[in-house]
Amino acid sequence: MKLLYTNFHSGSGGGHTTYIRELARGLSMRRHEVHVAAPEDSRLLREARETPGLHAFAQAYPNGPRMLPARRHACARLRSYLQAHRFDIVHVNGSADHRLVIAALSGLHPRPFVVLTKHNTKPMRGLQHMWRARAGTDKVIAVCEFVRRQLIHTAYRRCQPETIYNGVDTAFFFPNEAIDRTDESQLWIGSNAGTADYKGWTDLMAALALLKPDERERIQVVIAGHPPSADQRAMLARSGLQDHFHFPGLLDDVRPMIARLDAGFVLSHDIETISFACREMMAMGKPVMVTDYAGLPENIRPGTDGWLVPVHGYAAMAAALHDMLNDREDLLRRGNAARDRAIAEFGIETFLDHTETVYLRLLDETTSPDSEKPYAGPRVHEKTQRGRTPFVA
Repeated sequence: MKLLYTNFHSGSGGGHTTYIRELARGLSMRRHEVHVAAPEDSRLLREARETPGLHAFAQAYPNGPRMLPARRHACARLRSYLQAHRFDIVHVNGSADHRLVIAALSGLHPRPFVVLTKHNTKPMRGLQHMWRARAGTDKVIAVCEFVRRQLIHTAYRRCQPETIYNGVDTAFFFPNEAIDRTDESQLWIGSNAGTADYKGWTDLMAALALLKPDERERIQVVIAGHPPSADQRAMLARSGLQDHFHFPGLLDDVRPMIARLDAGFVLSHDIETISFACREMMAMGKPVMVTDYAGLPENIRPGTDGWLVPVHGYAAMAAALHDMLNDREDLLRRGNAARDRAIAEFGIETFLDHTETVYLRLLDETTSPDSEKPYAGPRVHEKTQRGRTPFVA
């Protein structure tokens, strides 16, 4: 297959970057031709350029009414790229790139199939989404069951939303027992999910305040990602807990940081879906405390490999921290269970298999208004003898 992945994020890109990078690398190793179109200043484009076998294309995705001239230029650039390549699948990952891809494909017959992955919990309603679902989307992938259930109540239900859980390379993210911890009386908890407000890490200040002073003094918190904002630092200063929070910044390799943790956390209360960060920590043998928001509970088995707490549930968070401090054997047991579950259910090969199957199923089906199968777009795909959809400008 010939695949194009698009992503609108500049800079780090968070979970979007991880998702596309792992799919692109993995499927290129399966002898598919894989292209990545992302902004020039994005981490995704940089990593695609550094990965043998991947084709990287610098593409902007201007958004907003004031960006109309830039959008026209970007659309023409993307259209030329699409005309120059016979893509079987274009896999979009957000509203900005989805919108631009649909515009760039306008009038091209037949066109490649368009697959959309829904990465967050933002609503997808209104005329724009109704149009995209009907005119420019053949399949929707949800990264967790919570999101799939959301989608079936929108216009995208015609695209038969299907859950494919994010996968991680459990051979790359593995427990590192060589890390030497000098003070076992300290509990180190952390997250590589980032410092955005919706990630909920500031709730730990209120949770720590509920602990006894001697327990609070034994806890250290590490959070990788963008440096905290001025408002977040002011909040830390007011709490008096600034010496307990550590921010190593954006890390190209988060494994050394995770390896030094006793447990992880992802305490989001908005936007988040399934969390690559949670699965990476579990793969490295760290039990994870998550909130009951969206798809986060789908990662863990409470009492077995993690802790489930309410959104902004300070008392429940404090109780989990108390248990971590005072039952090291249980902490180790949950960590081993987290690693076992990651190997059994979070593997990168399963992620690749399921996504590849979606692509092949699209290419193996002729979909038209007269077919018995649900119609996902106003076009008829003509197949070659090899089963590929030809691309004709």
